[in-house]
Amino acid sequence: MLILSRKKDESIVIGSDVEIVIVAVEGETVKIGINAPKDVSVYRREIYDQIEAANKEALKTSLGALDNVSSATLAKMNDRAKKSK
Repeated sequence: MLILSRKKDESIVIGSDVEIVIVAVEGETVKIGINAPKDVSVYRREIYDQIEAANKEALKTSLGALDNVSSATLAKMNDRAKKSK
């Protein structure tokens, strides 16, 4: 991890189009401004972690639904096989 020291109104540039500006420092809280293209996602870490957890849960649910579809499809195939005999 790169660690930099910055003062109020100083900034950090990431790549050619993302700028992080130190807006204020109040006690242990640092307010930052972020200038980035609209297609760059910017999240607080805790929000990003929640989104990631929700996406993983959704993936599990989707895979579970596929298992149910597969079971239903197999049952239909077995029924058709029995009827054809």
